[in-house]
Amino acid sequence: MRKNSIKNTRINGEVQKELSTIIRNEIKDPRIHPMTSVMAVEVAPDLKTCKAYISVLGEKEAKEATIKGLNSAEGYIRRQLAKNLNLRNTPEIRFILDESIEYGVNMSKLIDDVTKKDNSHRQVKEQEEN
Repeated sequence: MRKNSIKNTRINGEVQKELSTIIRNEIKDPRIHPMTSVMAVEVAPDLKTCKAYISVLGEKEAKEATIKGLNSAEGYIRRQLAKNLNLRNTPEIRFILDESIEYGVNMSKLIDDVTKKDNSHRQVKEQEEN
């Protein structure tokens, strides 16, 4: 099975949906921030390993605590995945902090700042010319 095959893509989607449900509804660990989402899941073609990209809205401490909480609950999460999904193997899950949304927001702010400065410089030049 190729990495980007239709079957692998479907499995990634199912695991992502199920992980989101388990994290949101079943895990009661206080370290896990309530604004936690599963951004993407990459299940290996042999179904042995899985990378789960997790986004957490909050401070750096909340993000680190959430990843620690998820790592400690990995066994429970795997059991729930095995129960809810009919897969040949239940993959080992590695939780990876995904900061792409935060990065995108920061880039957007930087672009807005540059645009504002550029517009103000244009207005000053236009006034000087008149």
